[in-house]
Amino acid sequence: MPHRSRFLRRAAASASLSLVAGCGLLSDGDPDERGPIVVGTTSAPSTLDPAGAWDGSWELYRNVFQTLLAYPNGAATPQPDAARTCAFTDSTSRTYHCELRAGLKFADGDPLTAEAVRHSIDRIRAIDAPGGPAGLLGSLDRVETAGERDIVFHLDKPDATFPFVLATPAMSLVDPDDYPADSLREDTGVHGSGPYELRSYEEGERAVLVRNDTYRGFAKRRNDAVTIRYFEDSAGMVRALREGRVDVTYRGLAADDIVALQEHDDEELHLVDGTGTDISYLVFDPADPWAGRIAVRKAVAQLVDRAAIAHKVYKDTVDPLYSMVPKGLTGHTTGFFDDYGEPSVTKARGILTAAGITRRVPLTLWYTTDRYGSETRLMFQELKRQLDGSGLFTITLKSRPWKTYVTGFRNHEYPVFGRGWSPDFPDADNFIAPFVGEHNALGTPYPAKEITGRLLPHARAESDRARAVEDLEAAQRIMADDARLLPLWQGRQFVAAGVDISGAEQALDPSTVMTMWALHRKTSW
Repeated sequence: MPHRSRFLRRAAASASLSLVAGCGLLSDGDPDERGPIVVGTTSAPSTLDPAGAWDGSWELYRNVFQTLLAYPNGAATPQPDAARTCAFTDSTSRTYHCELRAGLKFADGDPLTAEAVRHSIDRIRAIDAPGGPAGLLGSLDRVETAGERDIVFHLDKPDATFPFVLATPAMSLVDPDDYPADSLREDTGVHGSGPYELRSYEEGERAVLVRNDTYRGFAKRRNDAVTIRYFEDSAGMVRALREGRVDVTYRGLAADDIVALQEHDDEELHLVDGTGTDISYLVFDPADPWAGRIAVRKAVAQLVDRAAIAHKVYKDTVDPLYSMVPKGLTGHTTGFFDDYGEPSVTKARGILTAAGITRRVPLTLWYTTDRYGSETRLMFQELKRQLDGSGLFTITLKSRPWKTYVTGFRNHEYPVFGRGWSPDFPDADNFIAPFVGEHNALGTPYPAKEITGRLLPHARAESDRARAVEDLEAAQRIMADDARLLPLWQGRQFVAAGVDISGAEQALDPSTVMTMWALHRKTSW
């Protein structure tokens, strides 16, 4: 729901004065005559080839490529986009059939056929790029085509979440003539079939999008052009917004800037506060002699004050989280609150004493300096204050840039380290499955055989996701009992925009990717 600050109270009066003055903004002319809508973000693409990215690059992909399925405004489950229809054709969720819309074309005029779909999916697995999305296709056995418009996906195990995978921007459809089957495309060209064409791209600077007149899908474009500006930090982005060089910001606002936008008496801007599903959490490495002890992990879980982190560090722009599955998703629980309740030194001391630990526990907590926002350092300082202050721990903080940070946790150099997760798709499965098993997204083995061997396979066999809740809740109980992962907070998605911009509330899809086509300028105030 939108949060409009008190600075909007004078909007009506300002509009009346502008009307008397004959302001052109109140004309009934085409608002696109004022140029493209300019959107600011701190999330620049890592590559323009969808087979190479499992990250914020998806923001751009969603707008210039199509996927078989996606999320129309208001939809909570994937609906056909490039496809006319999609459905499982068996009772075990192992055979998935899609029929393409008739007459689909890429922006350069080449036909988008079933063979192009097969090529797009197969190359993801064939390339298997480091940091790429091949891991999302773990249940896929093979892709078959029939004629120009029919595609059948054969899975090697039941997987009712497969439609959600197909709806991720990672599964963007590309032209076989322009995207090699066994290597990433290296230039800055894009040939998609989405609502926009990529007219030009300057790495780290901007992406210029213009209307794709060959597009056929559900998106109802409210504008003809969008320019995305990439910023290094929130401060620069907000400055550009206030100076009118940017119309909308959609990712990367720092807590201080959000609070300032909420409180500042300025009639030119408004702030949309949307639901988010990004999470922050701690990982304990079982190979470490202290972090590997369950009593140590449970004592930390008993001491951490999430509400203090949310309030003192993030200025209440995030919410405390008590399960790896965020609230708002079917199957969310509050296992860590149920098990530990309010922070308690007495209870934490009892946990350690019962395990024969009577000395202060030395732990080193690691965080990355350049991935999860400027507040990360402050959050870890607050964690150190809480744990040291209990008299039960002696905490050392260390940090690295992301590129070397990744190597460190994969090499088991960190007893405890911070991570964040933005979902691939809005289903509780995507907040459990990536973190368990011998090979997982954490780079730290977490066998959890009951989860991987029984609960998740059983849940994935349920096409009615409400019927998977019991298994998903059971998995969360095991994770809370193990305390291998400690959820900290759930983010919210804030969009700041000029008061002449509409559609920001509708522009965020269920995975918090911005659909630029929902934005438009008001013809009058």
